[in-house]
Amino acid sequence: MAKYTVNQLPVSTLLAQVQSDQIAIPELQRPFVWDSVKVRDLMDSLYRGFPVGYLITWQSQGAHLKGGQTAAHQQILIDGQQRVTALRAAVAGLPVVIKNYTQRRIVIAFNPLTEEFATVTPVIRRNSEWISDISEIFQSSASCKLVNSYLQANPDVEQDLAADRIQKLSEVKNAQIGVIALSDDLDVETVSEIFIRINSKGVPLSSADFAVSKIATYGDRGRNLRKLIDYFCHLAVAPHAYSDIANNDVEFAQTPHLQKIARLKDVAEDLYDPTYSDIVRVAGLVGFTRGKASSIVSELSGRDPDIRKVDVDRIPLAYDKLESALDSITSKYHFENFLMTIKSSGFIASKLINSQNALNFAYALYLRMRLDTSLTEGDRKRITRRWFVMSMLTGRHSGSFESTWEQDMKRIAQYGAGEYLKQLEESNLGEDFWNVSLPRGLETSRTNSPFFQTFVAAQISQGSRGFLSKHILVATMHEHSGDIHHVVPKNYLVKAGYADRNEYNQVANFAITETAINIAIKDQAPEVYLARVRGQIQDGQLSLGELIDQDDYEKNLAENALPTMLESVTAESYPEYLDERRRLMAKFIRNFYEKL
Repeated sequence: MAKYTVNQLPVSTLLAQVQSDQIAIPELQRPFVWDSVKVRDLMDSLYRGFPVGYLITWQSQGAHLKGGQTAAHQQILIDGQQRVTALRAAVAGLPVVIKNYTQRRIVIAFNPLTEEFATVTPVIRRNSEWISDISEIFQSSASCKLVNSYLQANPDVEQDLAADRIQKLSEVKNAQIGVIALSDDLDVETVSEIFIRINSKGVPLSSADFAVSKIATYGDRGRNLRKLIDYFCHLAVAPHAYSDIANNDVEFAQTPHLQKIARLKDVAEDLYDPTYSDIVRVAGLVGFTRGKASSIVSELSGRDPDIRKVDVDRIPLAYDKLESALDSITSKYHFENFLMTIKSSGFIASKLINSQNALNFAYALYLRMRLDTSLTEGDRKRITRRWFVMSMLTGRHSGSFESTWEQDMKRIAQYGAGEYLKQLEESNLGEDFWNVSLPRGLETSRTNSPFFQTFVAAQISQGSRGFLSKHILVATMHEHSGDIHHVVPKNYLVKAGYADRNEYNQVANFAITETAINIAIKDQAPEVYLARVRGQIQDGQLSLGELIDQDDYEKNLAENALPTMLESVTAESYPEYLDERRRLMAKFIRNFYEKL
């Protein structure tokens, strides 16, 4: 069975089909990412008859067109959006949406004498040898007049040559562009696989791109849901863009969606800044319990998973579910309560979290549990905390996570979130994990290791103080000023023969410490600088930090999972110290987890 057909369309026909919505370009309202140089190069290639690559379309049943009609055979442009937008800008003279969501023209100029294209500048506009806006050439009513005007303004040029080259430029509207139309009866999974294998200018497209393209084809509703996703993610990292969106996107500003996310203009929180890919995945889990973006496309296409056929009557219901899911995701109450839940587990900053997928699933889980009336809010927060930390420690949402997500959601629906979490804990967090796997996992020099990050989060959650600090907490230093200090100093170890950074930079040799204490320790061996602490405990004369009580000193070591043998650690006993420290760190993490 042929998976596609290849057609050649003139540029003018292609643009006409886009204008009439026969070919849908869902991304027209997103910022145009090409710069004017790429637009210039595209026009130059078309002028010279060079290939510009194929566009790829796929049929979208049930897509809404302008005027309220429903398309039976509308094609979604799933690759080539930037090229078509560039043609609309250069050939049709239409504006594009730029980064601040305003519209502006990209104007390309042409020099018939040199056959050179350029982005228009004031200098070019003043130079009569240039046609400052090539879009005028493609307007049939103005074409002949423009040629005559050009020849009159440049009487000294070779008239026939200039006229021929202007005519050649006007023929660009007839230049052929290849369009690969994917077969109508391909299933969504196959189309998705084709889609994500496509490369556009070396940038691989994702299945989430496919999903958002599909979302935006459902008339005004689909476009605004697509914008809700995009703007929510954009404002999460750039709150100042709110006024640009409100002022420049009148269509969206008139919907209730803008008010839902207006709060983000005053928020500087960056613990969880989801991308549109993240939001699509969370929406898939919340709305459809589906983890794969292609499955979301399948739902929005009206495909019945039982009979594996498309039923267009299912499409409006699917968009209802999607909109409901997006409302939950972008809800101020839900989003802020989720963030507070994650922070209450000690993960107070994004630099402590190396798995965005762990956050994504935890948020989806939190929202799904809100549908379970048998759970209290306290239950939901406890399960969310434990699930998130469990997934950080076990890497549950890495690798082939989409299948795992769907399986987890099915099991949660079957057993309940609390019971299923208990099953996972019993199978993944047994004695072997805490006593063997976790200490082994802490045998690393990576401070972004999920095991070390969880240890720091555990310290924050438990209210631990910095190493040798009397009052300053790890949480405070993490937010403001504090060093990750080598407990057995680096230079001391290097001088003793530990030349490999992976040896002296073991996370088991790190502790978060006040900068002043770190500087005071310098390169002293533990037995030397801890003798100073011992001295001030005896005589009360401060020498290093502020600890002056033996019990408080021992408590501080315990808060940092440091063994009492630290006082006698030498270069020779350094490996033994690391083993003991890892064991204590693992025990500290376990105690923290069991209290969540």
